[in-house]
Amino acid sequence: MPIFKLGSSGNQVMQIQAVLSKIGYYHGPVDGIFGVQTEEAVENFQRNNGLISDGIIGPDTYRVLQSFMLGYDEYVIRSGDTLYSIAEKYGTQVYKIITANPSVEPLGLIPGNTIKVPYNIDVVDTNINYTYSVLETDLAGLEARYPFITVGSAGESVLGRQLYYVKLGSGSNQVSYNGSHHALEWITTPLLMKFMENFAKAYSEGRSIRGYNIGEIWRRSSIYIVPMVNPDGVELVLNGLTRNNPYYYQLIDWNRGSTDFSRNWEANNRGVDINHNYNANWQLSKEAELSYGVYGPGPTRYSGPYAESEPETRAMVNFTNSHDFRMVLAYHSQGKVIYWQYDALTPPESRRIAEIFSQVSGYELAQTTGITSYSGYKDWFIQDHGKPGFTIEVGRGVNPLPISQFDEIYNDNEELLILASVI
Repeated sequence: MPIFKLGSSGNQVMQIQAVLSKIGYYHGPVDGIFGVQTEEAVENFQRNNGLISDGIIGPDTYRVLQSFMLGYDEYVIRSGDTLYSIAEKYGTQVYKIITANPSVEPLGLIPGNTIKVPYNIDVVDTNINYTYSVLETDLAGLEARYPFITVGSAGESVLGRQLYYVKLGSGSNQVSYNGSHHALEWITTPLLMKFMENFAKAYSEGRSIRGYNIGEIWRRSSIYIVPMVNPDGVELVLNGLTRNNPYYYQLIDWNRGSTDFSRNWEANNRGVDINHNYNANWQLSKEAELSYGVYGPGPTRYSGPYAESEPETRAMVNFTNSHDFRMVLAYHSQGKVIYWQYDALTPPESRRIAEIFSQVSGYELAQTTGITSYSGYKDWFIQDHGKPGFTIEVGRGVNPLPISQFDEIYNDNEELLILASVI
């Protein structure tokens, strides 16, 4: 792993700052710049955790920090331990330990056994660039803390990254939400991840959210969430193009000679816009490309050589076809609008549902025009499954939206996300 010290910068530094802030060591900006404040925070963290206090994050310091990123530690039970004494040692609560270790007998702890001890902090950070690595870390942390959720993979990207999904609930009413079809729109991934965490946490604590009984919803519905449909594209936007990418030179060519993918790249690693690659009037999307100046692979709106040409698209089609979803939500940015129609195939109940979603979110109902009217995930779902599908465009501004908009976006969408599982 790389060494992080004074002068370092990047997304991993941002993640380190966020976790140090969360546990009370860092009070500066979460900006990805390893400055004097970050160095002092690291020194204090090291001093309090039995590490060499040099302000440098090497393997030993990172290993300890990573347990806080995951949100839990592994503890080997000793003779005389009680759940209360362990919780006190970690500054956490007994019920959190019981939730993470459902097979442990609280009054019969066995010395030598290892248990997971959740820290008294949330897992999902909403003030950082949400990379694929962060996604994997957060999924591992949530799965450990809430073993009643299911984490799996819907398939793989062009470069073999997993299209992870999470299942919340055990009921027969199945719905599905997804985010980050478009790489620049990665803010939709932490939106869905934070919703997962809050939903699982409320269920474990027997709490309601916004007046909705989460335990009742859990028993009634199953929510399947694919938080990052386009991981390769998100990595290009947030971490840039690396020399080991097998499409290195093609990507530069497709990006009009530029190695900067952070401002305009929506597509996957083959320059295909996944949300124009579904088999729903795909040919019309293809025919419209020239009028938008699209002549082949590139940052956006290239529909691919044929419908479902991309592994990400095929994975989403297969995943959706393997379930009986009553409704799907595809999250995008930006505009604060809800798209709910697809030609004459729109289910009759879609407008009623869309109006309720509009009421709780404050987003306006809208109708797609031009090339955006074809071959999207929502369009394909309505066409092939004959059930309501919605594209939700969060936030307002120029993509990629700044993470500073997150709190507003989450507040707008939390009730909508809950309602979609029961409406």
